[in-house]
Amino acid sequence: MSKLMPVLPLEPCVFPENLFENIAEASSGRFWWALHTRPQQEKSLARQLYSYKIPYYLPVVSRRSRIRKRTFTSHNPLFPGYFFLLAEGKERVQALATRRIVRSIEVIDQDRFTRELLQIHKLISCGAPITPEGRLVVGTLVEIRSGPLAGLRGKILQTASSRRFVVEVDFIQKGASVRLEDFWLSPVIP
Repeated sequence: MSKLMPVLPLEPCVFPENLFENIAEASSGRFWWALHTRPQQEKSLARQLYSYKIPYYLPVVSRRSRIRKRTFTSHNPLFPGYFFLLAEGKERVQALATRRIVRSIEVIDQDRFTRELLQIHKLISCGAPITPEGRLVVGTLVEIRSGPLAGLRGKILQTASSRRFVVEVDFIQKGASVRLEDFWLSPVIP
């Protein structure tokens, strides 16, 4: 009889906790880096950087599953293999020294990347079921006019079963989507 591995509780996926509320203060002298991690090392890297007090963001979503008539909730990275570090030079070197990172990718457009991560954070925080999206196809750019996600900009993705609102992290060509229910959308005029 095999034993089930215990599901760990949710750990800090953003440090500091108020990173996105005080992003100007946190980013003073620091820059975003997209880190490509070794397989299944995102949470371990988060634990280490948390202990070092280095700012980071690891988008995590909850998944419920049933095993032997028991329901479990696991917390999985939204973008497996990616981790977002907000660091100055010494902090980046300290992160690389963990040996959990395959490569670090320089983010050229810091402002855009910050906005995209902020939108992902807000999308996850709303509590709606989130679906990871791989390479994204071009769709209609829209903005949510009301509700808890008001102000978010994204694209509409049509799937076989529903319409979904997609928020992109263009830099890594991935995104997250939420099923559209009662959101009021308006097209974004360039």
